[in-house]
Amino acid sequence: MTPPLAPWLLPGHGRQHPRVPGGPHPAAVLFDRDGTLVADVPYNGDPSRVALMPGAREAVDAARAAGVPVGVVTNQSGVARGLLTRRDVEAVRLRVEELLGPFAVWAVCPHGPEEGCACRKPAPGLILAACRRLAVPPERTAVIGDIGADMEAARVAGARGVLVPTAVTRAEETAAADVTAPDLPAAVRLVLGPAVPARGSR
Repeated sequence: MTPPLAPWLLPGHGRQHPRVPGGPHPAAVLFDRDGTLVADVPYNGDPSRVALMPGAREAVDAARAAGVPVGVVTNQSGVARGLLTRRDVEAVRLRVEELLGPFAVWAVCPHGPEEGCACRKPAPGLILAACRRLAVPPERTAVIGDIGADMEAARVAGARGVLVPTAVTRAEETAAADVTAPDLPAAVRLVLGPAVPARGSR
């Protein structure tokens, strides 16, 4: 029998901080990669083309300063399409960590849209896998991304989603998001607060 498709869990080197159950901060903050932490270069396997999104360093540093583990959850269908190798994905990961510091976990979906995996966002598998690796409950985890698939994956996983719209975010995705933020630092401030504002408090 063919084994179920599973995400890649790349080496994470960020320090993990045990969280106090019920404390004011999330147990972890998971970021989408392309269009959120770094500029979206389609099927990028070239570390020299990695460029940070505005506010990325400030946002990640703020989460770390609060003692919250940070991770990355990213679809990379270029692998399934034969445009990327695992080595390419690892090379880009290393460049991102040169720019932003180490993350506690990287969860990567290498599958194509037609493969029926449970990890490709908007499915929740990447978030659930990252939470298992960090030993944190999904319901105490925040997910920050730039498109509706990120928010749907967070919703299905039971995590808290915050959308940071960009030029490629569709209007209907922004309208459907429970919470939006104008930029990455603002998104992290929201999730580090005692509670995320209700929809409409944008």
